[in-house]
Amino acid sequence: MSDSSSRHGGTPRRTVLAAGLMTGAVTSLGPALPAVATPASTADGPEFDADWFASPPRSVRPRFRWWWPDGLVTPDKVAREIDQMADAGFGGAEIAAVHHSIRDKSVLDPAHHGWGSRPWREGVEAALRRAARRGLTIDLTLGPSWPAAVPGIAPDDEAAVKELVHGRASLAGGATFSGPVPPPVQEPASGVTRQRLLAVQAARVDPAHSTRKETGLDLATVEDLTHRVADGTLTWTAPSDGEWVLISYWQRGSGQQPESGPHSSPAAHVVDHFSVAGTAAITEYWESRVLTPSLRRLLRVAGGAFFEDSIELETDGLQWTPLLPEAFERHTGRPLLPYLPALVLDNGNQVFAFEAQLTRQIRHDFWETVSGLFNRHHVRALRDWAHSLGMELRAQPYGLQTDAIASAAVLDIAEGESLGFKNLDDYRCLAGGRDMAGHTVLSCEAGAYNGSAYGTTWDRFLRTMGGAYAAGVNQTVLHGFSYATAPGVSWPGFAAFSPYGGAPGYGESWGPRQPTWRHVDDIAGYLGRVHRVLQAGAPRADVAVFRQTGYTATGIGASWFTSTGVPLGWTHQFLSGPLLGLPEATVIGGRLAPGGPAYKALFVEGDFFHGSAPTLAETDARRLLEFASAGLPIVLLGAFDQALTPGVPVDGGTERLRDVLARLLALPNVRRVTDKTAVGDALADLGVTPDARYASASTLLNAHRATEDADFYYLCNGKHAESVKPPVAAIDHEVTLRPTRRGTAVPYVLDPWTGKAVRVARYTEDGGGFTLRVALQPGQATIVALGRPGLFGDRLGRRPHVVATDADEVLFTRKGTVVRAG
Repeated sequence: MSDSSSRHGGTPRRTVLAAGLMTGAVTSLGPALPAVATPASTADGPEFDADWFASPPRSVRPRFRWWWPDGLVTPDKVAREIDQMADAGFGGAEIAAVHHSIRDKSVLDPAHHGWGSRPWREGVEAALRRAARRGLTIDLTLGPSWPAAVPGIAPDDEAAVKELVHGRASLAGGATFSGPVPPPVQEPASGVTRQRLLAVQAARVDPAHSTRKETGLDLATVEDLTHRVADGTLTWTAPSDGEWVLISYWQRGSGQQPESGPHSSPAAHVVDHFSVAGTAAITEYWESRVLTPSLRRLLRVAGGAFFEDSIELETDGLQWTPLLPEAFERHTGRPLLPYLPALVLDNGNQVFAFEAQLTRQIRHDFWETVSGLFNRHHVRALRDWAHSLGMELRAQPYGLQTDAIASAAVLDIAEGESLGFKNLDDYRCLAGGRDMAGHTVLSCEAGAYNGSAYGTTWDRFLRTMGGAYAAGVNQTVLHGFSYATAPGVSWPGFAAFSPYGGAPGYGESWGPRQPTWRHVDDIAGYLGRVHRVLQAGAPRADVAVFRQTGYTATGIGASWFTSTGVPLGWTHQFLSGPLLGLPEATVIGGRLAPGGPAYKALFVEGDFFHGSAPTLAETDARRLLEFASAGLPIVLLGAFDQALTPGVPVDGGTERLRDVLARLLALPNVRRVTDKTAVGDALADLGVTPDARYASASTLLNAHRATEDADFYYLCNGKHAESVKPPVAAIDHEVTLRPTRRGTAVPYVLDPWTGKAVRVARYTEDGGGFTLRVALQPGQATIVALGRPGLFGDRLGRRPHVVATDADEVLFTRKGTVVRAG
């Protein structure tokens, strides 16, 4: 087997970006982690030695999103491009059929060269065969472009994506409506030929509940008139008091097709992401039309993961599936139909509202139900099917009002994106799901910048990814590698998003025709070494932030931690309700999930997505009480003594919730504060301190991984969001790092550019902590390892080290003596 990964540890081209210089010194940060099982290294990694870091395996090296013009590819060109990726030190690719840049779609001939066609399958097999020879793996999108779609299903089919649309008619008090049921306010999409009336209701208008965009209604007056409909007509007389509105609800296919089609013949339509039928349409198409015996064999040899892009279901109405009313009643114990007025949408805008708190609770219950359907029928079902083929499931589980944190716990590999994510907390949401479920990888669709095709520098790319790695990312999928040619395409190959709208679009066109390609082996080596470290062992995070609504890609952070805690060295991740019920959600030695992120404390605040209301589900509150009773420190911000349920409460539910919280707040390891500036003091009062600590606020970001043999700290001089002003400045200050376990340890600096691990000669040590000096330019990163002497092949043993000097640099010689320089 040809494998060029071992040649990527040489001297880098410093014109790309110089690595940070680190010298430096340790103070006690508190008790060590209780003794629990922790993975020793990455699943396929060797024991630590000099090459463990210097020569990362293909499995942890960066990947490409590989743009294909559907099936208009040839096996020989496909194999050649696999070789180009392998020679550049990459670990794999995701084959993506995306062609927004081609204006005349007819030149692609989907009948003969579409997604899933024979030429497409032959190209995929060629990629897998060559990848197997070169040690790469190949990912495949679940369908053409996105969202997930299947050729041949029609908009009216059971498996196709659905919408709920409404009609309305206004009546004065005492007036009579007689005629056809009000039709939908939105016309059906092309190809949609059927729509079914779900219900007709009447309700009295209540101006007290109206908003600028929503018509207020009185829930007590909602009346079901569906039984009065005969042959599509309705006769009804409104009561004499007040103004009234008739509302009709129609369910139908939304007619959505994958982006920038057609990609196939017959055309593909997006599937219902909330039903068994929608997922079955995907798996049955693959099983019967795509997975030939040879392709099945090749997937087991060189297949990586099936991939689904962000869940961009587009409709002018409400996302829907026919079994939603049944699922809602099963989940909440209440029928859905009386609450429908508060849910319907028109061009993304809410149409009606009840009293504000009730409306919030209804919408919470609805989207929580949808989240459950999505994770059960789509994510989990597709993951299990992928496993049956020896594959994994990687996906970007956001785009709807669903619990992406919970989805990340179901997926084998959750993925975020540098283009759509607003800041680092968006990644921390997915990282919480990954780590609580015991998964390893958090991926990132990386390097796409609006309008920057043919203008993206490696410097900009590395600055973007530096912060993402500190927030939990440890796999990079570069966006993207251009297939050599397509009709009407010249230099630098088939770029899927450029031109786009008459201008340069999204993503650099990486590949051998791109001028900076000569630097790419250095980049691949750098990223592979960072991934190697950040996939080793188990993650460590200081605090779990509980989120009542598990969205991501929102830019919403955590009070105190995002703005104040992170600049002082604190690390945090986000959890949502379903994660509290995972097997890993136990407390031992005062740590939550001790074999994984080992959170030292749990932080709870009001729901940012619903007016910062202090809400908790009763089941979640009981879990918090269990955690605190087992010794986990908890800090609550806000009026949680007067908490409400996030959904519509059952009889006595609010009282029971407040009783549980009263018991929680009475525990000695629980604090409630009313101002976010007091969060840090509350943690200090509970004896909770961060693993990494800075003497004063800094732009230094950190991520901590722990193995049986060493602790790894990834350190980057970055910022919370690229849009934040002013720009990051150089830093030079001391950092205190705590090892996970007590014992003999010394600090190393690992240079991700050269692959070298160097013993640090200047530091202070006190009570198991190490204080070192860190000097990094903007965007630079370095890695510190705390492990036994000789861990990376040095023969220095336990030697004396410098604790203070005015020298610029202090080094060990090969004989182990300290040399003063500068």
